[in-house]
Amino acid sequence: MNWMLATLVSAVFLGCYDLCIKHSVRDNAVLPVLFLSNTCSAAVWLALLAVQSIHPGILPASMNVPPLGWVQHGQLILKSLLVSASWTCSYFAVKHLPVSIASPIRATGPLWTFLGALAILTERPTLLELLGMTITLGAFFLLSLAGRGEGVHFHRDKWVGWLMAGTILAGLSGVYDKFLLGRCGFTASTVQAWFAIYMAVLFLPMAAGWKWRWWARNEFQWRWSIPLLSASLLVADFLYFSALHDPGALVSLVSSIRRGGTLVAFAGGVLLFGEKGSRQKLFAVLGILAGIVLTLVG
Repeated sequence: MNWMLATLVSAVFLGCYDLCIKHSVRDNAVLPVLFLSNTCSAAVWLALLAVQSIHPGILPASMNVPPLGWVQHGQLILKSLLVSASWTCSYFAVKHLPVSIASPIRATGPLWTFLGALAILTERPTLLELLGMTITLGAFFLLSLAGRGEGVHFHRDKWVGWLMAGTILAGLSGVYDKFLLGRCGFTASTVQAWFAIYMAVLFLPMAAGWKWRWWARNEFQWRWSIPLLSASLLVADFLYFSALHDPGALVSLVSSIRRGGTLVAFAGGVLLFGEKGSRQKLFAVLGILAGIVLTLVG
């Protein structure tokens, strides 16, 4: 598949992923959703690892997972801890916020990755990157004004705070991904496979605590969107890494186009969940995407 087409399809699946999160956690217990969706992803990779072990060389090179040492497993466990904290914050927030607001906030993740790279990896911003950052922050403020029409006050709504915490943690995870894939030499399939497996392990005790009522909690209802949540993320990530693997692919363009999944989530929130789709909110979403594009291209 052409890298541009792969990126566009990845963006669509990423938007579907946001919609599946909202459908699966709305009026539902969050921790079982997190555990079951990650278990689905882990099961897929465990099956692929089994195939690789029984029939070496049968899988495409892009899906091959080489053996790792204990230090390398520790590095991937650290990534899984970071993402599990991010997803816990984000899923609880998405449960209580309109997806047409939550998805644009989550789309600012590259901004926090960029800021983290400036602080941790001592990278220096270009003029375009600074302009993109300014536009993103301005659009974020516009989104906060649009949110007031739905009773979401960014400065005092705790779920916006949770979502921001989850988004910033995801940004830090992006910085760590650069370290793992760049400096440590991990392949994308290795990170994907062990990350999925360790995420299921990390969410197991939390799901057990929910099951045995260690705290007051909501009831759980199985929904078809839970396995679809897992499948949509697996497909989106696989297509994303496949696009990056193409020698002719432009990394900044791939990363920018992928954020277009926010438009899918925005439209789905309005059409499927009956959320308000004000013109001000749409302008804010487009502004965030434009700012992210400038930041990534710059």
